Amino acid sequence: MKLSLEKVVQPLESKGGSPITHGYNSLQSPMKTTLFSSKGTPTHLFPSHQRSHDRVAAIDMQSNSSSGNNQPQTSHTSTSRSSDSGEACGAGKKWASKLLSECARAISEKDSSKIQNLLWMLNELASPYGDCDQKLASYFLQALFCKATESGQRCFKTLTTVAEKSHSFDSARKLILKFQEVSPWTTFGHVASNGAILEALDGESKLHIIDISHTLCTQWPTLLEALATRNDETPHLKLTVVVTASIVRSVMKEIGQRMEKFARLMGVPFEFHVISGLNHLGELTKEGLGVQEDEAVAINCNGALKRVEVEERNSVIQLFRSLNPRVLTIVEEEADFTSSRYDFVRCFEECLRYYTLYFEMLEESFAPTSNERLMLERECSRNIVRVLACDEENDGGAGECCERRERGSQWFERLREAFSPAGFSDDVVDDVKALLKRYRAGWGLVLAQGDHESGIYLTWKEEPVVWASAWKP
Repeated sequence: MKLSLEKVVQPLESKGGSPITHGYNSLQSPMKTTLFSSKGTPTHLFPSHQRSHDRVAAIDMQSNSSSGNNQPQTSHTSTSRSSDSGEACGAGKKWASKLLSECARAISEKDSSKIQNLLWMLNELASPYGDCDQKLASYFLQALFCKATESGQRCFKTLTTVAEKSHSFDSARKLILKFQEVSPWTTFGHVASNGAILEALDGESKLHIIDISHTLCTQWPTLLEALATRNDETPHLKLTVVVTASIVRSVMKEIGQRMEKFARLMGVPFEFHVISGLNHLGELTKEGLGVQEDEAVAINCNGALKRVEVEERNSVIQLFRSLNPRVLTIVEEEADFTSSRYDFVRCFEECLRYYTLYFEMLEESFAPTSNERLMLERECSRNIVRVLACDEENDGGAGECCERRERGSQWFERLREAFSPAGFSDDVVDDVKALLKRYRAGWGLVLAQGDHESGIYLTWKEEPVVWASAWKP
């Protein structure tokens, strides 16, 4: 009997009313799925004996006994917190991090017995509607289950299809605006990039901004306002939006209409173009962007480069260089899912570290019953499955789904082969600091230090989470 993917994807409710994360309770002893059975003996995935609290005690002993064999992970950022970051989700709560990490190691070692025990135990404890630890356990359990059963690709496609069916302009707009209201996670990059673009294009009469991001143009109204209040003649702005994510394509027509209406209101001559026929950025061409000789070009990449296949990133950066932009702005989240992509345990630990920070931020920023928070968490669940459970070599060319983040220092090494760091002016840094004061305590700004870094970092409780930088040819 094969595992039902619907039971993996859709949370169920138990008869007693407590959430059952992936419906594993219906897959107990009759289950015939085997995992890494080396001796030809069928191994049931979920044994029906033992209490979950007995397993918690057992795994604590296993974790303690095996901790001495684990090598510390090298971090690219000196202030990065350790991989075992469960404490971020509450005082003294580390069970999710311990159990999940132990399960990842068991999968890496193909230890069928331990995998069965740990998956069953996590299922008993996890809930997408519980506290931060329970949520982390729920979404990482889904990825671990998919990894163990080699069903990640199918699960990811199902999750994505479900998300696309419920996606609309109104829901997307409401989600983004609410997120920007409670957290500077995205507005940090908007303010920094807009400041660098306005300074680089100051005095030009024909502007062409090439926007490669997935924030539904929420960055640009403030820039249009700034252009409308310039002391000299209001310039003509052409905005070309490059879209690769299929979930965004369906709403771009309405976004374009709203942008054109707002530009007319501001009195800014405006053109809006969308390039949406691409599967991934590697297909982008200079001719397709329609750059004219008399245009001052700026390229804005907000969370876009992580979606480029690792092997194609340098060629995409060279394409940007061939456009001879006045400025290139890059905003990416601070995590490394690239250097460890062939080492499952290392990649898992980094993924857990990053999403623990993110879930903690969501928990402190949104109300417990917030629908927007749940939508953001479900988006994370798709990304976690993509990073941990999908075989990139057999993904059917789904380049848009790539989630191989890199740290600012890693992007710096790539970008400086074609560009020079431009830095941010004191005025732009002051604008970003003023932005952060609008939000709750815990957010900060750190300037990159040393010869192998550039730009600025958004920090959450002193941990770098988003990197922004500006570059010139």
